[in-house]
Amino acid sequence: MTIARRDSDVAVDRYVESIAARMNARVTQVSAAIRTALEEDIADLRGDPRTADLLGASVEANVETLLHALRHDIPVERIQAPGAAVEYARRLAQQGIPSNALVRAYRLGQRRLTEMVFAELHEMAIPADDRVTAIERITGILFDYIDRITEQVIVIYDDERERWLENRNSLRALRIRELLTTRKAVDADATSTTIRYPLRWHHVALVLWYPEAEDDEIPRLQQFVRELAQALDTEAAPLFVATDPVCCWAWLPYRSDPRDLAPRIRSYALAQPGSPGIAIGPAGSGIDGFRASHRHAERAQAVALVRDLPNPILAASDPGLSTAALLGGDLAETRDWVCEVLGDLASDTENDERLRETLRVFLRTGSSFKAAAGELDLHFNSVKYRVGRAVARRERPITQDRLDVEVALLVCHWYGKAVLRAHPA
Repeated sequence: MTIARRDSDVAVDRYVESIAARMNARVTQVSAAIRTALEEDIADLRGDPRTADLLGASVEANVETLLHALRHDIPVERIQAPGAAVEYARRLAQQGIPSNALVRAYRLGQRRLTEMVFAELHEMAIPADDRVTAIERITGILFDYIDRITEQVIVIYDDERERWLENRNSLRALRIRELLTTRKAVDADATSTTIRYPLRWHHVALVLWYPEAEDDEIPRLQQFVRELAQALDTEAAPLFVATDPVCCWAWLPYRSDPRDLAPRIRSYALAQPGSPGIAIGPAGSGIDGFRASHRHAERAQAVALVRDLPNPILAASDPGLSTAALLGGDLAETRDWVCEVLGDLASDTENDERLRETLRVFLRTGSSFKAAAGELDLHFNSVKYRVGRAVARRERPITQDRLDVEVALLVCHWYGKAVLRAHPA
């Protein structure tokens, strides 16, 4: 059964329709006034000319859509955000303008349009009761429209912002990879602008990873790098590049040579719960230093990954690590060579490990029993005994090929089981 509408409801319908028609006849002027008010009140919206024009198009599209809904009694729940409004939300997301500026624009636009509607009502001869009802209906529709469209454009803004950042970071990562591998001349200033990092400065490269992680650890790594940079007083923001969900590259920038940061990085990381594995490159300057520091950090990481240590912190400046890293390209061949040089001393046993470490330190300290004893915290005679046992295990003196022995011992020290002879069960 159809229920007849009251005469007053029909009258209010006509008043609302009339107001919408009158305002629609000058929609361009109405929209321009709202746009001006928004640009005056919200500094973030005073963009480049193209963005400003898009703001005008967005305002006009929204006003026209709303007036159309008022005039023809179209339910708000059937309305979708106009195309211009959608594009404007995307543009703000691409430019990094905060989403709250967009929300505020809709709220202020609602207020300004409401003021204009009231001005129209005052121009019309409407009975008091009908005037109140018309105001209630129009303001209710205005609120519902703004609430619905704001929700839609914020979803669009967030999606576009995420996509834009992902694409921009992907492009940045591509440029950094090209910088690391190209043999062509590079414009340092132009590339610095592109990747937003000062390539002419001094750099310390890092490779960071979570060895046991399976989930996306990039946010956690980003936070660690950011806080590490603050602790180390870098003179600009660090450069961060994700290489996979659990690993990243980073560079710490300084205007002058920071010298050896490895001890400070180690100290900081060891004091933080849940620190990642870290490989540290030496300080370098300019583009060549940027590349070299990263190259050394990658070699240090390669050593750490072979050892499979939990959350290791290795620096290219650690004694012997860079030399050992150069021999890690073919571990099977390196293991054969180590076994040839060290003989039975290359066996994977706890006893041989103690003998190798004692002999390594003894040779590194200039074949001084006293110096080695001090570093190993052993008695002089204990060092002398272990060195003798190590030479005996090798079954030949070290006078003729001392350099080979030292390098082989370094390789054993850094790579461990990967280059040792398996001990029979």
